[in-house]
Amino acid sequence: MDYRGKDRGHAAAKPLCFQGCELGAGEISRIRAIVAKHAGATRRELAAWVCREWGWRRANGELRLSACQDLLRRLSARGDFELPPSPRSASRRRERSGSDDSFFWPPAPVVQAADVVLREIVVRPLQRGELAPWQEAMARFHYLGDRRIVGETLRYVAESAGRWVALVGWGAAALKIRHREAFIGWDEKTKYQRLHLVANNVRFLILPWVEVPHLASVVLSRNLRRLSADWEAHYDHPILLAETFIDLARFHGTCYRAANWIYLGQTRGMGRKGEGFAAHGQPKGLFVYLLHHRAREILSAPFPAPEMQGRPPMSTMSIDVNKLPLEGEGGLIEVLSAITDPRSRRGVRHPIASVLALAVMAALGGMRSYEAMAEWAQGLPKDLFKRLRCWCHQAPSEPTFRRVLQSVNASEIDAKVGAWLAGLTDLKAIALDGKTLRGSSDGDRPACHLLAAITHESGVVVAQEKVAEKSNEIPGAKPLLARLDLQGSTVTADAMHTQTDLARFLVEEKGADYVLVAKGNQPTLRDDIAALDWGSFPPSGADLRQRARPDRGAADLPA
Repeated sequence: MDYRGKDRGHAAAKPLCFQGCELGAGEISRIRAIVAKHAGATRRELAAWVCREWGWRRANGELRLSACQDLLRRLSARGDFELPPSPRSASRRRERSGSDDSFFWPPAPVVQAADVVLREIVVRPLQRGELAPWQEAMARFHYLGDRRIVGETLRYVAESAGRWVALVGWGAAALKIRHREAFIGWDEKTKYQRLHLVANNVRFLILPWVEVPHLASVVLSRNLRRLSADWEAHYDHPILLAETFIDLARFHGTCYRAANWIYLGQTRGMGRKGEGFAAHGQPKGLFVYLLHHRAREILSAPFPAPEMQGRPPMSTMSIDVNKLPLEGEGGLIEVLSAITDPRSRRGVRHPIASVLALAVMAALGGMRSYEAMAEWAQGLPKDLFKRLRCWCHQAPSEPTFRRVLQSVNASEIDAKVGAWLAGLTDLKAIALDGKTLRGSSDGDRPACHLLAAITHESGVVVAQEKVAEKSNEIPGAKPLLARLDLQGSTVTADAMHTQTDLARFLVEEKGADYVLVAKGNQPTLRDDIAALDWGSFPPSGADLRQRARPDRGAADLPA
């Protein structure tokens, strides 16, 4: 059969709404062209080509093959083109027909409360080679059977002394639930941007020969404790909210209530059918569980929060920009409004203060390139651009960010934003840190070296100073710290800054404390430290000396 993408008389493809985005005739025509170009490819291979064409990837960089295959099936079902037959259905039929011979659950003795110690129950993800028995158990003993789990998926098994007692399956969140949207405070656009942070408990099975009171709620609780970390390890983003649907005609959701899930109400009894929804007459009870104490706030916040990004490396630390003032007195817009706009007035669509404010917020949120800033801004609510007086209430493009940031006085912006952040940030602990900007060298000109003052708690740069050529960081430390209110603060630095002049400046002029390191560049200080009577230092100087690394000795302790 020829699968080269038949138009079937369609002069122009009808638009299609998929996952909150509308695909126009142009996008659908591009998919047709890909299907036609790769004749003979499997469905998975076609989905991979489409994902690469569109740059459609998960947060961890993997292609979104499952979602793309779903899109291809929907387009094929409405007649935009033909797809090759799926090998999945035939192989699964073969597996099911031979399941009694290939894998069989033996008649097991009843597992009772005396046979299980609840506190020793282990809930873990499936390991290699365990998928077949997991699916077989679901197909035999769960009333919904072993259907395909949609989207990002994790499967778990609960064990007692190495023996399976329960199975749990997780998949992508439901697309539309009015009770959940009201509970979180989602509008449609924000929901589609944050829906990947919600997971759906699609299967939960206590094996039929297990009769242990309270086992279900214990398994759920242990599973929820590790769910977000496991999801992040697999898909590079955490889970903030768990949801599940209970058939109230069969169950009461007792184990979910016992595990502190929240009942939100009944659904309308609607299900996906083709491109829309149809009533199936079986309303379900919706339960949710907050995996983060600020889950509702984070999921509905106008700006992406750091908790949505998982655990970033220390080099890309970010802060929650939702907590920073944007408008009004003392807000970022007021701070940046004094910046002179170097652009020609003709053709200017976005006020410079608005572009700079978005760029600062994006940088504080962890974005490190013009492209990343533009993508970050595209995901913000439209009413925010209206408040910022952006043209057509839309986000600035990547070229706009690039032109503005390359034309303004970077030192002026750095000074104003640094002072603004210093007034908002807790300065109890400040670190002096010098870094060379990668890629800043140009021919004979050396790379730019910066000395920065960084907060310990949030990793925010509150001030920075360029280190002069043919010099080092030492002369720049005092001018850098002079701009900050350090009364009662503690300043830390490496051995280069262990200087008498800096220590006196911090204590006598700034009213601050310091923690400096004594190494080989200060041999006299090292000898003085080694000669100290450590027993005079509370709580126990002897213990402190013993905890010093043997290869360094007590002389390497902070001064």
